[in-house]
Amino acid sequence: MKNKEVYKKLHNIFNDTVFSRFTSHFSRRENAFTLAEVLITLGIIGVVAALTIPTLMANQRKKVVETRLAKFYSSINQAIVRSEVDNGDKKDWFDDLEGAQMDDEGKPIEGSSETQKWFNTYLAPYMQILKQEIDSTGHLIVYFPDGSAMKQHFDDSSREWIFYPDKPEKCIEENSGYGKCSFLFMYYPAKAAHGNGSENSDFKYHIGKGFEPFKWHWDGKTSTLYENCRNGGKGVQDHAYCAALIQQNGWKTPKDYPFRF
Repeated sequence: MKNKEVYKKLHNIFNDTVFSRFTSHFSRRENAFTLAEVLITLGIIGVVAALTIPTLMANQRKKVVETRLAKFYSSINQAIVRSEVDNGDKKDWFDDLEGAQMDDEGKPIEGSSETQKWFNTYLAPYMQILKQEIDSTGHLIVYFPDGSAMKQHFDDSSREWIFYPDKPEKCIEENSGYGKCSFLFMYYPAKAAHGNGSENSDFKYHIGKGFEPFKWHWDGKTSTLYENCRNGGKGVQDHAYCAALIQQNGWKTPKDYPFRF
């Protein structure tokens, strides 16, 4: 009797297991997606991705530009403050210097850049720097660990500098203008030695200060920053005020900023 009861129990367990698996399999078959449904779903996902990914990437690039502009402004001016402890007032050690001299083959002569010597004396010891180089025009380029860089603007002056928040080599090669992948700064803490009053007035937003977004000849109006950044002109280099416009907005690009990054 006991054996029959054990057999009956095992038989019931077997039947229940088989039935359960059969119904489970049948249910899965009923709930499965068809090929058409899968393709439609993938198509919808593709459309959504195509619409959202470019915006996400643009927002990320904008964030990189804003963050590195603010970081550069802070770090280089902190370096000036620290340098003043060792070297005295910045007005006394500022000098408007030339870039590297070129040899007969048009290549920069190593060690001939007065700007580089000055930079390595007064600023480089107080900043984190990845590397330096002299380009084919004799301009000093300084690369930073976060992927940004600064470049001497003119070969006969060290007062204006171009800042590249990201991918400086690509930006230099494309030469797409200020406000997109490059931004103009000026370092001119001392009054012009032989300049008249009007010349010094043009530099009033730079004299006595450190590295500032380019504001030469600025009339102090935010509307002028917008106009120059958007359309250029008015006696100032085209789009030279874009960095000052972003600074004016708390290092955030305004909603109606004229360029995409």
